[in-house]
Amino acid sequence: MAKELKNLTKRSENYSQWYNELVVKADLAEQSDVRGCMVIKPYGYAIWEKIQQELDKKFKETGVQNVYFPLLIPKSFLSKEAEHVEGFAKECAVVTHYRLKANEDGDGVVVDPAAKLEEELIIRPTSETTIWNTYRKWIHSWRDLPVLCNQWCNVMRWEMRTRLFLRTSEFLWQEGHTAHATREEAEERTKQMIHVYADFVENYMAIPLVVGVKSATERFAGALDTYTIEAMMQDGKALQSGTSHFLGQNFGKAFNVQFVDKENKLDYAWATSWGVSTRLMGALVMTHSDDNGLVLPPNLAPIQVVIVPIYKGDEKAIFDEKLGALADRLRKMGVSVKYDNADNKRPGFKFADYELKGVPVRLVMGGNDLKNGTIEVMRRDTLEKETRDFEGIEEYVKQLLDEIQKNIFKKAKDYLDSHIYECNDYEDFKKRIVDGGFFLCPWDGTAETEAKIKEETQATVRCIPFGYDQSNPGTDMVSGKPATCKAIIARSY
Repeated sequence: MAKELKNLTKRSENYSQWYNELVVKADLAEQSDVRGCMVIKPYGYAIWEKIQQELDKKFKETGVQNVYFPLLIPKSFLSKEAEHVEGFAKECAVVTHYRLKANEDGDGVVVDPAAKLEEELIIRPTSETTIWNTYRKWIHSWRDLPVLCNQWCNVMRWEMRTRLFLRTSEFLWQEGHTAHATREEAEERTKQMIHVYADFVENYMAIPLVVGVKSATERFAGALDTYTIEAMMQDGKALQSGTSHFLGQNFGKAFNVQFVDKENKLDYAWATSWGVSTRLMGALVMTHSDDNGLVLPPNLAPIQVVIVPIYKGDEKAIFDEKLGALADRLRKMGVSVKYDNADNKRPGFKFADYELKGVPVRLVMGGNDLKNGTIEVMRRDTLEKETRDFEGIEEYVKQLLDEIQKNIFKKAKDYLDSHIYECNDYEDFKKRIVDGGFFLCPWDGTAETEAKIKEETQATVRCIPFGYDQSNPGTDMVSGKPATCKAIIARSY
């Protein structure tokens, strides 16, 4: 394992390769036999489960209930909302037949031409269409509203260029879909959910964010507004980490979801949708990890503390009793612990393995520690080691986990803050964008200016950010026209 760690590409040498190697070597995921798809391994899935569990709790606190809708969508549903279908048409996987049969040569199987579907089915790229077709059956009166649903599922978007977690043809996600009686309620829900995401990502994933609204070009297909959380990776590129969409009455009208309002008049329901995906796993890896492997915030680490005894022969029972009891005390305090007393791997191998996997705290006890009543503590975020008294160590570890969580966030926040630049000069921007960073620039709000920036620099308008003074945006650095806002512009994944 130590040799494998030495072979991990340095971030400074090739950030992209470092990421790809780390995801595989840390046992998070691997490529599947289907191009563009991945196998999420147990350790990676354990992190996703923690993300899922915490977000699910937060959703339910806002009144959302979980549902499940079919994987397959009739093609005719997608054609009902023109802008929506245009946005996803190139990524759709289509089911045309429902049966295979043996090849006439007796060698393998072929599609049975007699089993052609009357209507082709789309493997869901997202579920607005099938859900709103169902909402038509559920919603008749203002008393039926709001409808607040979410589903945890997989979706498929036939991506040409893929990378584990960041962009795969099939991925796991949650998609919330709500229906409301008024525009105001729907817009409030849209904003509420982007802040639910931001709170989770910052406080559990320890990833600082820029929150804002997307440009018309970058918003979700079929949306009137898209709100986004943008994270900065260690190479200075942006990663869109979650979005919430105000869909207006577009889907209500497309699927004829009408209701009788309080004035006894017919109206169309107002819609939102919002989602995060396993892309968050990629954000977690790229924001915090280092040349030694993963660095996981304690709030999301599957194993928060690993305890490793170093014993000789008949000493094992003594260590098991003492350290097993410590593990139990930590578990009673709500800490996830692994006591690794396996004798099939050397301690050095274990240390390297847990370091690679980002376990926040490692406790090690050897013969001298046993004699002296001490234990070695190593924290993964700084790689610092110290020897502490064994007595009361569980209280210290609990406190240390909180400190590590805060320190990981602070390190990432300091990096983000120091890489947000105000820029009013396009020539200067073109030189500096190569090295990454978020550039806060005056923008005239036009698609033409946006397209020129993208074509000439490969950077895009990530969002018009909240929390910045927009009262006097100045002059657009590209067109020379009066700016309508200040926008965050960056290269992205």
